[in-house]
Amino acid sequence: MIEQLEAWDKSLFRFLNGQHNEFLDFLMPWISDKYIWIPLYAVILYGLIKHSGYKYYWILLGIVLLIFLSDQAASGILKPWVQRFRPCYDPEIKDTVHLLKGCGGRFGFASSHASNSFAIAFLTWFLLKDKFKWTWVLIIWAAVVAYSRVYLGVHFPGDIIVGAILGYLAALIINFGLKQTLNIKKA
Repeated sequence: MIEQLEAWDKSLFRFLNGQHNEFLDFLMPWISDKYIWIPLYAVILYGLIKHSGYKYYWILLGIVLLIFLSDQAASGILKPWVQRFRPCYDPEIKDTVHLLKGCGGRFGFASSHASNSFAIAFLTWFLLKDKFKWTWVLIIWAAVVAYSRVYLGVHFPGDIIVGAILGYLAALIINFGLKQTLNIKKA
């Protein structure tokens, strides 16, 4: 069963990573760069602090815990435990990978970029969906960031999917904790 899932994952990777062109070759490294998104992070942080109904220190603590939880689940636990090679290190396909920049560490399961992006997107959506109908766009943003990792040749689609699930679960946990904190504070 695991072998079949891995074969499908590699096949889907070959297809997605093989769909490259000059425009995306230019764009995808930028999309994958976490520092390019600092203005977006600032806007998200501002929106969360201003409109979530929580005191700013709870939001800041929640975001710190969110990133710690999502990043450590992917990089601190799963990558060293599973030890699945990134496509650019996989002996079976590494010579055919369309690699645009450095490969990163040897192991890629699960994607920290996907985990962190989806964690931020889902927590923002959970907290602000009633105030801003456009917060769902952040989930599309997270998906584009995650796809860029496959395009760049550093993650398999399965790495991305599991990373997205980890981000979603981290957002659920932190959202629950923030809501419990709010309820305790009102009592």
